[in-house]
Amino acid sequence: MNLQDIPRVKTITKADFLNHYFKPQKPVVIERFIEDWPAYNSWNLEYFKKIGGDLTVPLYDDRPVDYKDGFNEPHAKMKLSEYIDLLKREPTKYRIFLWNALKEIPQLQQDFTFPDFGLRLMKGIPMLFFGGRDSYTFMHYDIDLANIFHFHFEGKKECILFDQKQNNYLYKIPHSLITREDIDFNNPDFEKWPMLKKAKGYKTELNHGEVLYMPEGYWHYMRYVTPGFSMSLRAIARNPKNFSKAIYNLLFMRSFDNVMRRIKGQKWIDWKNEQAIVRTHKHL
Repeated sequence: MNLQDIPRVKTITKADFLNHYFKPQKPVVIERFIEDWPAYNSWNLEYFKKIGGDLTVPLYDDRPVDYKDGFNEPHAKMKLSEYIDLLKREPTKYRIFLWNALKEIPQLQQDFTFPDFGLRLMKGIPMLFFGGRDSYTFMHYDIDLANIFHFHFEGKKECILFDQKQNNYLYKIPHSLITREDIDFNNPDFEKWPMLKKAKGYKTELNHGEVLYMPEGYWHYMRYVTPGFSMSLRAIARNPKNFSKAIYNLLFMRSFDNVMRRIKGQKWIDWKNEQAIVRTHKHL
């Protein structure tokens, strides 16, 4: 695929971040930004097993969307201690997705501080994500098109990003936030998905303690090279077009999609998947 490496810096000032990455809406990896956080040394899988092992956590896998599934409805649940044991024992498709762990484990707040990037971070929703070796998220963008700061802990994670200008090439599902789920972005079949050759994106591999900045509305595919976890902090979209799209997604698109699932069932999902190909191949 036509992917360039995401720029990397050791650390960065607020002014440089705003001028070189936020204003032009370009991604960046900051390698040594959180070394003064207690979390830098303490956050690993065993630590979470110790302080939150008895909690029941929502789990997701890579099964295709079903019309019966609610928005972000988990596929399974498990004790956190059992899940971490599973991650260490064998590859698993199960991931923890969008888990607000600080609500259930308040002491985690003592392990980090909200960084000053010059953007107002939403402090009530730090979200955690866990995954086993070779588990991955479908290519998607977030419903609120937020600016995202993705802090990775333990192991390695592969990240592929695209901006919204690439939508015509990505086989986007209409009335949704994802691309075709049968596309393997780790090894795409260009004969089946020829428009992907035109998409221009970014790639990187995150290591423990590194921070990835994903600008507003960026598509992202995440694959866990090894078991690990990450935390995302977010700031509301500042671009008026992106902010308007976020409001539309939250107030209309999500509700419309849920209504159509109830009315048409699997036929709605199948139609959307077909339209992703039809609409994308119009640009061939």
